[in-house]
Amino acid sequence: MKAMILAAGLGTRLRPLTRDRPKALVEIGGRSLLEITLSRLRTFGVGEVIVNVHHFADVVVDYLKANNNFGMRIEVSREEALLDTGGGLKKAAWFFLEDSSSLDEPFVLHNVDVISTIDLEPMRQSHIERGALATLAVQKRETSRYLLFDEQHYLCGRRTGGDQAAKLVRPAQEVEALAFSGFHIISPRIFSLLTDEGAFSIIESYLRLAAQGEKILAFRADKYYWRDLGRPENVAQAEQDFKSRVLS
Repeated sequence: MKAMILAAGLGTRLRPLTRDRPKALVEIGGRSLLEITLSRLRTFGVGEVIVNVHHFADVVVDYLKANNNFGMRIEVSREEALLDTGGGLKKAAWFFLEDSSSLDEPFVLHNVDVISTIDLEPMRQSHIERGALATLAVQKRETSRYLLFDEQHYLCGRRTGGDQAAKLVRPAQEVEALAFSGFHIISPRIFSLLTDEGAFSIIESYLRLAAQGEKILAFRADKYYWRDLGRPENVAQAEQDFKSRVLS
């Protein structure tokens, strides 16, 4: 199985930790976020990964070389200008389309600045069994940006901000607002449907495709540990979670 790690962001919310390094190399428990992510992916049978880079790009490349790519095949997708999540994925399409024998095999898209114990195997199985275009790990927790899903767990809209009205892209009698966790399982056929150019959000593409009838599904990950590492205080809490064995 293949994966992409989204690691090109500037890490502005993580300053001062990112003043002299990319967010992918911020450490928890003596290990970089990139190493932790690669290790998790490897436990799920991922052996080939592409990482997008921009901020301190050469530092990431040198780090991977110094660690012999952690025993994996790792490619680097350099972004001279930030392409956002959708544009970054589209630029890396060649990596997932290079082998014609694996075009039906889903891949993982993983934010480098989140950490969790979410089990990707049942998520992948659900994705395959339901014939989804993309499956998103979601949880019932507070956030400023909710995705809306119907009773069958189909993406049907979103809600941003505390009091803003829901924006539906497909009809639904009832919706549940859930928080996205930064993990996707995606079918390679998505690349023929990503019509946007330049920098664009993959969530915007999901909403457009859901409106066209594509299956963008939720995977409920409420029982798993999850933490956004976008701020220094969150990194400090994750460090404490490692020490107290809440996270291993």
